[in-house]
Formats: sequence, C-alpha cells, structure tokens
Amino acid sequence: MTDISRAPDDRFAGLPDFPWEPVYREWEGLRVAHLDVGPADGPVVVLWHGEPTWSYLWRKVIPPLVAAGYRCVAPDLPGFGRSDKPTDLGWYSYDRLSTAAAAFVRDLDLVDATYVVHDWGGPIGLRTAMEHPQHVGRLVILDTGLFTGEQRMTDAWAAFRAFVERTEDLPVSMLVGGACATPPTAEVLAAYDAPYPDAASKAGARALPLMLPRAVDDPGAAEGRTVLAALADSALPTLVLWADGDPILPLTVGQRFAERINAPAPEVVAGASHFLQEDQGAVIGTRIAAWLDGAGA
Repeated sequence: MTDISRAPDDRFAGLPDFPWEPVYREWEGLRVAHLDVGPADGPVVVLWHGEPTWSYLWRKVIPPLVAAGYRCVAPDLPGFGRSDKPTDLGWYSYDRLSTAAAAFVRDLDLVDATYVVHDWGGPIGLRTAMEHPQHVGRLVILDTGLFTGEQRMTDAWAAFRAFVERTEDLPVSMLVGGACATPPTAEVLAAYDAPYPDAASKAGARALPLMLPRAVDDPGAAEGRTVLAALADSALPTLVLWADGDPILPLTVGQRFAERINAPAPEVVAGASHFLQEDQGAVIGTRIAAWLDGAGA
C-alpha cells in the first residue's frame, strides 16, 4: 500500500462560504469524502471537480440548485480535498480514478442523476456516465473534454504541464487564482491550499496533468476515444456551458467538443475564465436549475 497523506481537520475550519460538513466512506483502503447537500428526496445533481480543485469549487453553484429542490452530491476524488491522498504519483491513473468514481455512484445508489463535469471531472465523470448508464440521466459540461491522444492542446496548457512537471511543491492556490477572471480573495485561495499540508500531499494534483495522453498509444487514450464515441451516440439531454475567457480550453475548443458529441452549442458564460465556478458560480447554478426544470427534466 502506498503512503497516504490526510489533511488535519483544522485546516478546513472556517472556510469562507462553505458551511457543509463532509460525509466519509471507505474505498480500497482510503477514506474518501463527499458533500451531500439539499433535500434527501430531491433529484440528484453530481458535481465532478477537476485538478487541482475539490468540492469547494462548487460552493457558489450549490445554493441555487438546492433552492430549486435539488440534492447536490459533490465527491472529492482520491488525492483531492478531504479525501485521502496517496503520495506516489504512479498510483494515479485514468482507470483508477474512473473506478473510484464508479464506486461512488454505486455506493450512494444514485439513479437518474445529472452529472455536472469540469476540467478532469469531465474525462472521469463522462466515462462513468457512459460505462454505468443506470446512474445518470443528464449531462452538464463545463470547460472540459476527453483526452484521446489526438486532441490539440493550447500553448497555455503546454506551459502549465511543463511547470507542473518541474515543480514538486505545486502552488495550488496560485494555479487556481491565475485561471480566474476575477482574482479570488486571500481567504478563498487559502481554502484551495487547505487540503495540502506539504509537497507529498500534492501528488494527485501533479499527476493528472502529467498523465494526460498526448499520443494515441499513451495510457488512457483508447479509453478516451471509446467514451467520445459513446457520447456521440448517446441520447442523454446535454447542456454545455463555457467561459468566454478560458485560456486553457478556449471557447473554440468547447464548440468543437460539443459538435463532436452531437450536443447543443455551448452557452457562453460571460466574465469567466477556466475556473468559471469561481467567477460566475451563482449564474451557473441558476442556469442549470432552470434547464433541469425545463428541457433537462
């Protein structure tokens, strides 16, 4: 068993605009966390975070959904947030994180859920949706994609990957803040650093960019192509929301991705960068609730 990092609870005390307590369960020897907010009998919305964020990213999106009667469930993937963090970069793979995601929806017995995916939550959440369709009824896609080994990556992403590769003690809050249109407060940035007490605890945050397949025979590429083909054939109602100012995954990427999966063209979220939930979270939550009450229902 690889070494595990677990952030002390006091690092999460008094986080701004985050009143919810985590729910813990065990998966393959790890203590993993999630939020479960809203009416227990409400329609389920699963919020899949990416890298290097955690369920804190969804704190502005959740209240409008709960106010509309939805139950919001937001996992912290292994290696992130309040979940345990294996410290070995080699522990992390697309297969392993997808297996963890599938166990999550199975253990919680989620049925007919809406999956809201962002960043690395896209490859993981969308794969879970296609491989375990009994749990999902609708998709909401935010600034993400599928990694097939054929995708074109921006210069901004290439610079980010190179930085991650050479930086063992990743400055998590700096990366989040640098990809927001409106600079977060110092308190919010500290909340993104809270899960990581030391460099070793940041293995997952480092591993995900480095394991993104850049060639068709890289690990994970074939699985990404399979999910892409399944999505293109899927009849799931889908809403695509995309930031107007994302330098990592520009709007043109969102337009191409929506076309590839036969989804409606992205609705543009104004005044937002890659972490659009930070910039326009309430707008996003309100739009998802309205969509679910209408076309997505």
